[in-house]
Amino acid sequence: MDARTHDDFTRRLTAAATETEALLAELLGDAPLPGEIARPPRLLAAMRHAVLGGGKRLRPFLVVESAALFGAARKGALLTGAALECLHCYSLVHDDLPSMDNDDLRRGRPTVHKAYDDATAILAGDSLLTLAFDILARPEVHSDPLVRSTLVLELARASGLGGMAGGQMLDLAAEGRFEARRAQSQDEILTLQAMKTGALLRFACRAGAILGRADDKTLAALDTFGAVIGKAFQIADDLLDVEGDTATLGKAAGKDAAAGKATLVSILGIDGAHKRLDGLIVEGEAALAPFGAKADILRAAARFIAARKT
Repeated sequence: MDARTHDDFTRRLTAAATETEALLAELLGDAPLPGEIARPPRLLAAMRHAVLGGGKRLRPFLVVESAALFGAARKGALLTGAALECLHCYSLVHDDLPSMDNDDLRRGRPTVHKAYDDATAILAGDSLLTLAFDILARPEVHSDPLVRSTLVLELARASGLGGMAGGQMLDLAAEGRFEARRAQSQDEILTLQAMKTGALLRFACRAGAILGRADDKTLAALDTFGAVIGKAFQIADDLLDVEGDTATLGKAAGKDAAAGKATLVSILGIDGAHKRLDGLIVEGEAALAPFGAKADILRAAARFIAARKT
């Protein structure tokens, strides 16, 4: 990545994060919306704790930059990204619970169940999940109801039984929660990771194309890119768990090995995982060939995902 592209990428990532943060703060304001009766202060505070004040906002950024390829309205892309971030943060709140991954630290702060309690954390996650679809259904996202309903459908499938939630179930099963632990094949690990981590990143890239009313061929190119960076993100995450430290990560390091989780790092080794990661970035960049130089920021995003330290 040349210096000019790097600087442009950093500026645009920061801008998208800043705009997303402001939009999320607005969406999580005190005043009830039409149709709402009241917003309980403790629940709202827990939701704000889960969502505000941290994170690179990579998923909203991918929505914004994918939408920009088609000249789609930035406001609609930001709202879509905010909806995706609400859903992503809900998943973190629930994953951190004692009955799931049992984490005490997230983004350098106490997890929601530690800052509040388990019941409040569950309800905060539930509320963020439903808020995501509330946002996507709003006319401000796109004037065409078909575009909005397509976004709702795709996010539901990316986050539910056949996507993120299903992937979390496979992950728990792989830990031996429900039956005796057995060795996971590489294909099983890839399926688990494509669901648990990759599905939302893939949606982020597809969402931009949906907002831009892209044709099927163009949508397929971004779908491929999204799937590839989902794999890259997970390998980078697994490497950070091995090579990183808690202070830098803002969450516990070394948890995968302690839990006996099967990852591509455990199968390929650290050097092999780095080589696989490098290959995925090449594959992701190739998927963006139809867009030419217009997709340079997305190419930079792929390299950022591979090189991230947090």
